[in-house]
Amino acid sequence: MTSAADERSGEVSVDDAVPAGRPPAFYRLDNTVQPYDWGSTSAIQELLGVDPDGRPAAELWMGAHPLAPSRVVPDGEDRPGGAPRPGGAAASGSTLADLVRADPVGVLGQRVLDQYGPRLPFLLKVLAAERALSLQVHPRPHLARAGFNRENREGVARDSPLRSFHDDQHKPEMVVAVSRFEGLSGFRRPTRILELLDGLDGDLVGRMRAALVARPTEAGVRAAFTLALHARSEPDVAADLARTVASVRARADAPAGPGAAAAPGATRRTSRRADATVLALAEQHPGDPGAVVSLMLNRVTLAPGESMFVPSGHVHAYLSGCAVEVMASSDNVLRAGLTSKLVDVDALLECATCTPGPAARPRLVDDGSGLVTYRPPVAEFALRAGRITGPVPLPEAGPRVVLCLDGAVTLAAGSGARSVELRLARGESVFVPHGTGPVVARGDGRAVVAYVP
Repeated sequence: MTSAADERSGEVSVDDAVPAGRPPAFYRLDNTVQPYDWGSTSAIQELLGVDPDGRPAAELWMGAHPLAPSRVVPDGEDRPGGAPRPGGAAASGSTLADLVRADPVGVLGQRVLDQYGPRLPFLLKVLAAERALSLQVHPRPHLARAGFNRENREGVARDSPLRSFHDDQHKPEMVVAVSRFEGLSGFRRPTRILELLDGLDGDLVGRMRAALVARPTEAGVRAAFTLALHARSEPDVAADLARTVASVRARADAPAGPGAAAAPGATRRTSRRADATVLALAEQHPGDPGAVVSLMLNRVTLAPGESMFVPSGHVHAYLSGCAVEVMASSDNVLRAGLTSKLVDVDALLECATCTPGPAARPRLVDDGSGLVTYRPPVAEFALRAGRITGPVPLPEAGPRVVLCLDGAVTLAAGSGARSVELRLARGESVFVPHGTGPVVARGDGRAVVAYVP
């Protein structure tokens, strides 16, 4: 398995990888698997048909992001190198980014090219979390550009662990659950946060509670959140949080139901799931205020097929489970905690939205074809996902990425002598250029299609 840097240094031109004449209708993808430490040791391996080796596989990237662009193989050519392993793509040949640069109109279509320039505007992932991801925010467009340009002027290397902005793009994102998927997203109402903080021991939670009592509004939520983030640098934060976690544990262990005695200090309605989240995060990240911040955030459980949209600026954390994730093509992550990576409190607070409200959901359209359309309120991406059993037309224009989650799916394009078909098995993915035109899928399998609406 090669690194992203090795892949870039070994790139060849698209002309070397694509036969002369009519461009292929389909390009099979060989994709990078990111081995982040929170990843599952089985989910992505099972999808790809790779024997688990005990190492985590956190994200499978399908797209043209410069950190890990997929490699493209015209259908009909021998597939390179075997299945991907954590750490990078095994393929040789050109990347999807090369393909876009070589023929932006044919690959993207004029509409997408005019709107986004010669770049694929979305990135598709499979995300598999065994432990919680960091508490994080993605910047809005103007803040992404400003932060990226600022760090460039300051000479921060693109691959430096001290860098907060890895590109100049915003990163709204959407997840569609493949298994039961758990997360945190957006701030609860101030009155609900106060209920959950009530009766807990500790100086930090006392100050957070006081900020919300003084201003039970968005301003109070921001003030309490800011106190929690800055507490990371306080010398006695670990001992203070240990007191808070102990009081959460006492509350969680108290008997439930009518007539049961309340835990000491608990005078308001509490949530056992919220308490369990604090305890799990405190065990994974001892002494991290992010565990207490979880009480401020909406707790979300998605069943397979259910979805959640995360706008730029939205504070969130994914906790466990497997999902398909699609986003604007960016790797900008500003972390607030629950991580060993850089926490840039000032940049995060500048980008974070603290408006209370429920977790956001995309608009769903079920046309009875088996594929449900997931439409978030952004222009860069949408998904169609579900089980294909009969002929189903796919989005017919623009760049498309198709992933088979199980079973088998056959894609067909063109007609007569110019018709072409491609079969995808479990874990296989393909890029469909704009120039391919309308595509019909059939077979018996679950599939995901990412496209520009």
